[in-house]
Amino acid sequence: MAQVLEFRLPDLGEGLTEAEIVRWLVEVGDVVAVDQPVVEVETAKAMVDVPCPYAGVVTARFGEEGSELPVGSPLITVAVGAPAAESDTPSEGSGNVLVGYGTSEAPARRRRVRREQQVPVPVNGRPAAPPEVVEGPVPVISPLVRRLARENGLDLRQLTGSGPDGLILRADVEYALSAAASQGRPAPAVAAPAPTVAAPAPVGTPQTPAAARAAAPAATRIPLKGVRGAVADKLSRSRTEIPDATCWVDADATELMRARAAMNASGGPKISLLALLARICTAALSRFPELNSTVDTAAREIVRLEAVHLGFAAQTERGLVVPVVKDAHARDAESLSAEFARLTEAARTGSLTPAELTGGTFTLNNYGVFGVDGSTPIINHPEAAMLGVGRIIPKPWVHEGELAVRQVVQLSLTFDHRVCDGGTAGGFLRYVADCVEQPAVLLRTL
Repeated sequence: MAQVLEFRLPDLGEGLTEAEIVRWLVEVGDVVAVDQPVVEVETAKAMVDVPCPYAGVVTARFGEEGSELPVGSPLITVAVGAPAAESDTPSEGSGNVLVGYGTSEAPARRRRVRREQQVPVPVNGRPAAPPEVVEGPVPVISPLVRRLARENGLDLRQLTGSGPDGLILRADVEYALSAAASQGRPAPAVAAPAPTVAAPAPVGTPQTPAAARAAAPAATRIPLKGVRGAVADKLSRSRTEIPDATCWVDADATELMRARAAMNASGGPKISLLALLARICTAALSRFPELNSTVDTAAREIVRLEAVHLGFAAQTERGLVVPVVKDAHARDAESLSAEFARLTEAARTGSLTPAELTGGTFTLNNYGVFGVDGSTPIINHPEAAMLGVGRIIPKPWVHEGELAVRQVVQLSLTFDHRVCDGGTAGGFLRYVADCVEQPAVLLRTL
């Protein structure tokens, strides 16, 4: 005898309490298998496909695309067949890992579902038509690929993936879109309502509220949810709770750039500039541990942290994210370069896990890649400080008593004034600048 099981939105971990339904991958009446993704959701940390722990027929879905569901609320219900043995008990989870976490429990025994075998029944002596084949979701390498296709009105079922086992890659979607554009086929456009132009009211005539709304300038309202909402909440909380201050200094980065060029000329994996700055950061934090801390407002205590988990700002299609390099203080320049490259690629493809986006103790913000020299960054709550690095460009500079053209960079430090005073912040920043100007200084502390 079939029974209907309810699958609730699982705990997505890392303190997340809700998720936005981006796209349903199944319809009511579809047959699903164990661990088959049924919905694509976006949390404040990442976008993931949620697998179903049951096999059977989908009987109901809860929530429309674009809506948010709290963790623990019903997601879908599935009608499953009779269990193979009466002693079997319903499992609470498949144990399949999502992205950095999994469904609630790994069962000791997986339920075996007995499917009802459907035999075609002859009609008027003629053989019945074969049963309709139910197609599953199209395999893609990343949810961003599915989103890219959806936003451009491209049917993924029309593509042949160039990845393993026909997996559709981002390049396949981009090639299909460019091919359509080159052939003059217009991309499907979403019909937009025609703007309504309201006639201006005569001068001196009071406007009704409805008329005032009609006369308001046209605007587009964008909900603050998902990653954008999480960023907004965190930045607002930082500004509300943290009394921050900023100091900055210009530094001659010519020798640092020469040192990097010499490292990369010796062969082996390339050393990134961000990795060298991170190495300088960790050395500076070992001298000024006050800045690798957090404030426990409930206990009214400053909590100094031993490990340096270094966050770095990365701009992606989903917005600003801050991946975290764990145990950055224990890594050399080669290890840092490799980890930065791995996390940056994961951020670009949207495959960062919640664990890779949390737990930072200090942030390195290289906003120079945007072509700006300085900034007033907001501390990544609940951290206590952030080092900002502007672009490195040739500038006139007094070097050894003479005017010369040098590679100059502006360094800025925003810090929580509760954890230290300006002397500590200035000492940290001066040490960083000295290492940038004279990389050999760093060798004294290694």
